[in-house]
Amino acid sequence: MTGSTIQNPTDTLDRPLRDLRISVTDRCNFRCGYCMPREIFGKGYQFLRQDQLLSFEEITRLVRLFAGFGVRKLRLTGGEPLLRREITSLIEMLAGVDGIDDIAMTTNASLLTRERTQALLDAGLGRLNISLDALDPAVHARINEVDTPLDAVLDGIDNALGEGFSSVKINMVVQKGINEGEIIPMVERFRHSGAILRFIEFMDVGNHNQWSLDQVFTANEIIRLIDARYPVEPVEANYHGEVARRWRFRDGGGEVGVISSISQPFCRDCSRARLSAIGELYTCLFATAGHDFRDLLRSGASDAQIAQRIDSLWRARDDRYSEERLQGLGRPRQKGGSVKVEMSYIGG
Repeated sequence: MTGSTIQNPTDTLDRPLRDLRISVTDRCNFRCGYCMPREIFGKGYQFLRQDQLLSFEEITRLVRLFAGFGVRKLRLTGGEPLLRREITSLIEMLAGVDGIDDIAMTTNASLLTRERTQALLDAGLGRLNISLDALDPAVHARINEVDTPLDAVLDGIDNALGEGFSSVKINMVVQKGINEGEIIPMVERFRHSGAILRFIEFMDVGNHNQWSLDQVFTANEIIRLIDARYPVEPVEANYHGEVARRWRFRDGGGEVGVISSISQPFCRDCSRARLSAIGELYTCLFATAGHDFRDLLRSGASDAQIAQRIDSLWRARDDRYSEERLQGLGRPRQKGGSVKVEMSYIGG
């Protein structure tokens, strides 16, 4: 298969394959409770060895094949992707793949020096999604459980906003009883800044974040809170299947988005696949099992054989976990009692 021969498979719910999220490392310099709680990922935890990770050449080969199925957007995730050595080299390689026209990265921004930010842009990175859950230093430290100062993250955001990316989004995971009081301060900080602020309902990703429905501050609650202080109005989606519901400030202060996987699932429009750092393909963020592509790559499989595997997996895809969770009245559902993949292996 070549980039000029585009296949357009759809899954069992008629959803196309358009986006690929790629975890490049399972390591992170933060220990946020909803992703890598310190009591699990602390001293003695065995992270992946370098030889267990997909190489840049292996990732690029897979991306070239996925582009043949209509994938146009890539997002590099982790863990923290800036911990992967020579990450700009990977971006340069991916930017050269025919058909790929959008490369983004999710980062906590603590490592975004001015020099590194410019290097990412020069390599071909188009967008940045930056995780920031609080502006109060004490709340920030409580969530990420490390000594990295909040100022390092804010400096990274300022560096990103000053370098000319097509978009910079600030993502805040809202947990009731922990940081809902930070919503308005975040709005006030990033209105008129050029950044797009997005609020994410606390989700039951992975197995160790002690998720419960009682901790979910819903999208409707978030928008009501913001609108009472800074009136907003809904905005049409940028494209079919956009995850965030968009709102703009009536006074021209920019826009915010809400991602409502818990209260308003969007499974029916999901066009994303996820590739873990060890080369397992997941067809849902909440999946309990992945499909090994690393062994295919390293056992001498041809492009045609790998492409056939992608095609068959996507056509069989029937995932709609968030809808099923909502139908189950908030009780997480796990097929066969299996545990879900950790967010640190496949990103958000």
